[in-house]
Amino acid sequence: MGRAWASWPLERLLAARGRLFPFLPVGVACGVGLWFALPAEPGTAAYGLCAIGLVMAAVLARHDLWHAPMVFLAALLAGVLAAGLRVHLVAGPMLEGRYYGPVTGRVIEIDRSQSDALRLTLDQVELDRLPPDRTPRLIRVSLHGDQGFLHPEPGQTVMMTASLSAPEGPVEPQSFDFRQMAYFEGLGAVGYTRSPVLLWSEPDGAEQWIGQLRARLSAAIQRVIGGDAGAFAAGAMTGDRSGLSLGAVQDLRDSSLAHLLAISGMNLAFLIGFVFSLLRHGLSLVPYVALRVDTRKVAAVVSLGVASFYLLLSGANVATERAFIMVVVMLGAVLLDRRALTLRAVSLAGLVLLLWQPEALLSPGFQMSFAATVALIAGFEAINTRLPARLPWLRREAMVLVVSSLIGGLATAPYAAAHFNRFTDYGFLANLLTVPVMGAVVMPAGAVAALLAPLGLAEPALWVMGQGAGWILYVAGRVADLEGAVTGIAAPPWWVLPVLTLGLVWAVLWQGWGRLAGVALAALVLGLWAQADRPALLVSSDGSLAGLMGPEGRALSKPKGGGFAALTWLEKDGDLAPQAEAAARAGFVADPLGQRFRLGPYRGLLLSPKADVAAADLCSLADLVIAPFPVQASGCVLLDPTTLARSGTVAIAADLAITPTHAARRLWSPDQ
Repeated sequence: MGRAWASWPLERLLAARGRLFPFLPVGVACGVGLWFALPAEPGTAAYGLCAIGLVMAAVLARHDLWHAPMVFLAALLAGVLAAGLRVHLVAGPMLEGRYYGPVTGRVIEIDRSQSDALRLTLDQVELDRLPPDRTPRLIRVSLHGDQGFLHPEPGQTVMMTASLSAPEGPVEPQSFDFRQMAYFEGLGAVGYTRSPVLLWSEPDGAEQWIGQLRARLSAAIQRVIGGDAGAFAAGAMTGDRSGLSLGAVQDLRDSSLAHLLAISGMNLAFLIGFVFSLLRHGLSLVPYVALRVDTRKVAAVVSLGVASFYLLLSGANVATERAFIMVVVMLGAVLLDRRALTLRAVSLAGLVLLLWQPEALLSPGFQMSFAATVALIAGFEAINTRLPARLPWLRREAMVLVVSSLIGGLATAPYAAAHFNRFTDYGFLANLLTVPVMGAVVMPAGAVAALLAPLGLAEPALWVMGQGAGWILYVAGRVADLEGAVTGIAAPPWWVLPVLTLGLVWAVLWQGWGRLAGVALAALVLGLWAQADRPALLVSSDGSLAGLMGPEGRALSKPKGGGFAALTWLEKDGDLAPQAEAAARAGFVADPLGQRFRLGPYRGLLLSPKADVAAADLCSLADLVIAPFPVQASGCVLLDPTTLARSGTVAIAADLAITPTHAARRLWSPDQ
């Protein structure tokens, strides 16, 4: 009897054989996630054991009863090996310490920083007195001050005097790790310059030709369509968003419309859908062609070429690459006479991307894109079986718009809330009013303009495109200005998204009543997220800023300075207050040596940078001392630059338990 119960799950999996392919990328994702969660870099022996385990799992998978679990195990180990291979393939030098001096490099990307400063990404970098083997492959520099001496274009070699440092790590434990992301992008230093950037040489021939083409197309679009509407249109078509104002970007974020600007699955789907339909139906109108060739396959081949060109034109960022892989799978299904939109097709796209770029698993774009796509396919499969056989065209289109916006919004909401710590209350309304315009006006008009541009007839199409872009920005501005447009959401513990995802995946992929187990798990995780506590005290990595949780929210130790860390802490608390307002909250009390505070039963002291502590017995004054400069003290918990250099930003609980940010020792971690 016991043996029968033990084999029952395996028998159920065997019965489901043929429907389990979508679990394959889930297994790879689990392996990638486990690899990133490791506290130290695996060695050759660990990878060797994984490879042996992969082979053994493949052998055992030949047994019918053990086929499904062994294939899943093999996928998991493949995810670990793919991540390990990738991290060594992209390995490159990161800047050691700080650098101030001459910088020479070639411009490969132009965008804007969060502060709306123009920003250049450079390759072929040369830094004064730094040997090539220690020079970063890529650096990113924000331009401040008077920069009227240069109109930057891709391919130019430029010179400047800049202040650089290695990319920063997380600003609190278990938060977004910019240094990790930069490592996989090959970005070894970031910084700024206040001196004029000078042109050293113009682009050489075909050097950076795609970047130059992108810049010329963007400029041409913005010459016809002025203002933010032109910048939005240029961003949607070429990926160049440097012309969009900070206010417009913020409106798009606060109205849940920022995804329309990102060149991702939706934009590429709109463009390729228009091109595919235009070619298929256009060729069908020519009897000689329609009777001799399969117009669907001709349209698919041409659309694949358009998608490839659009990938290059947009800069081939991770979001666009993910969308391109999905489009290739869909068009490949058309060429093979298969259904294009199925869970199997989406699973294949996810599998390819995870094995090719395992780090994509951690990006919000990857998670939200696949969550929306899987939910839409599963949702419409369930709805189609319940729809009347005949439904008026207008009613069907309206229903598809409303249902797709609702399903997509619900599917991506947990991921958006977890990563961006906000919920856009009127995002559903904003998407209803703008997504049809994006799909029926902006992207088709852009495609028509591209076709007519060689004939000098692009302006009418660009005018139409500008009207659509202007409407989207108008809706974004009006929705963002509504009272309560954005609600802050506290960041979840690290385990929430992985477990929530597994529960939702099980609920979608499994058949029968067993899927309710996934629904129950997802509901439980969401409930636990709502009850999770944020750190009682956060201390920045230089000891100059602290944030103490109180009844009004987190109180900050100063109204200015440490702005990025302060903003991130408040956002992760689900707090939309500016830094100055948070600094005015009760919590820190002025003291001749700095600021005093209470952490539960313990006394805390944050020293001022100019505090004279020569004659002070610090540990008699406080149980926890935070110093932005080296001090000597014993008998209390001391956080000074020496300690914080090893730990990074720390989170401190009410019992003085300290959680460091730099707990893991990985290839991208700072040297200790």
